[in-house]
Amino acid sequence: MNRQIRQLGVALLVLFALLFVQLNRVQVYQAEELTSNPLNTRRVVRDFGQRRGNIVTADGVIVAESVDVDGRFARERRYPEGPLYSHITGYFSFEFGATGVERSYNNELAGRTEGQRFDSFFDFFGDGDVSGDVHLTIDSELQRVAANALGERRGSVIALDPRTGAVLAFHSWPTFDPNSISTVDLDAARSAKEALDDDADIPLLTRAHREVFPPGSTFKVITAASALETGRVTTTAPVFPEVVAYELPLTDVTLQNFGGNPCGGDLASSLARSCNTSFAEIGAEYLGPDLLSETAERFGFNETPPFDLPLTVESRFPTDYGIVLGQSDANPPADIVEGSSLLAQAAIGQYDVRATPLQMALVAAGVGNDGEILAPHVVDRVTNTDGGEVIDRHTPELWRRALSPDVARATADLMVGVVEAGTATSLARSGLVVGAKTGTAEIVTDSPTSDTHAWIIAFAGLPENPPEFAIAVVVEAVPGGGQQTGGAVAAPIAAAVLDAHFG
Repeated sequence: MNRQIRQLGVALLVLFALLFVQLNRVQVYQAEELTSNPLNTRRVVRDFGQRRGNIVTADGVIVAESVDVDGRFARERRYPEGPLYSHITGYFSFEFGATGVERSYNNELAGRTEGQRFDSFFDFFGDGDVSGDVHLTIDSELQRVAANALGERRGSVIALDPRTGAVLAFHSWPTFDPNSISTVDLDAARSAKEALDDDADIPLLTRAHREVFPPGSTFKVITAASALETGRVTTTAPVFPEVVAYELPLTDVTLQNFGGNPCGGDLASSLARSCNTSFAEIGAEYLGPDLLSETAERFGFNETPPFDLPLTVESRFPTDYGIVLGQSDANPPADIVEGSSLLAQAAIGQYDVRATPLQMALVAAGVGNDGEILAPHVVDRVTNTDGGEVIDRHTPELWRRALSPDVARATADLMVGVVEAGTATSLARSGLVVGAKTGTAEIVTDSPTSDTHAWIIAFAGLPENPPEFAIAVVVEAVPGGGQQTGGAVAAPIAAAVLDAHFG
């Protein structure tokens, strides 16, 4: 009998030890993972009825606040600007959790950081409000101008300061009203969420940083920078022939210029006129896959940007083009790489190249900022709700060193040439230095027409000063809508935001 009792006791001790280990693993080692899981709403439920700070634009417009209500819940989260900031603030829902800044800065808004808890201890006999206000980098005027200029066209506008990474405008359409999901009328919130989930336009998806598109000719900026880095191509040599089409290596297929027009010249002229033929040849015959992939990755492709909005996705540049037959260090390379036909297409932003509007805004910012790309962010600081004391402030942080300063300036000059005498002349402004690149990206659809996304990326600043403004605009293809160009469709949107910024 004693032996059986001992065996039972040992078994219970082993089971208790296993339970102890599992509890520690879940509560300690997996705590952050479980807390940040989008399906975990316990933290939101815990905070829902408590005091919560405001979300405020850089110029003082309240875009999210909590108000007292009667009924089961003490407070309700409201968004005075409706859909205008929904893809930044996100929503704060009892049943569906939180998204956007509401999720990223939930602890700060609810007063649950270590510093705020410390204040709470000494405020024990006060009213206990240690919530924090989150101050955005967004300029309310630029945000409204961006939204009005884009209108009800599927697409995104993102403007930022290349010197700090601060996002100045951030808008995608279609959008949604976060009030409909954040209401304390849970039946109404559930119906609104179901309707948004069923909407074929996916309004809850923030296209600016969570959706990728072929960047088209805006990617030629990276191809040009890579070519300049190698020394195999300069701004004036070689001079590419004026041709209508480029025969893709090792194939019988030709790649044509937009509209079937002859195009060529030196690198500066080819970028200003956006010659597909020149840049396809540069990618396939002057660079090869390794050099172009390396440059693209230094700009941030194939890596997720360190953005303070959740669920940001990485942009893609393909690295596998087939078997290398052999390539020399001659200028240009003596041998052709199998798969160069795909590389030629990738060099003009097609094939399997995909980018978020955020990524392409960072490309423009990096070129304008001497090759340095600062980490993008929408939050500037967090302050104490009661006294306005700064609890935390964002410090500009270098993310990527994409180019050397000399190559960056040479590439920036090429982009300035696009504005002075190329496809983006509508962005020319007296008293400003503006560099840009337009893009027209074909997509594969069932439509009999050749539908295209319209792109533009740009930077701008005062003469003799570093650029203080960068922007990316994409207007998505409309099925059956045919070809739309970056210069005609996206450039006017960028111009409106640029004018609003510089007054």
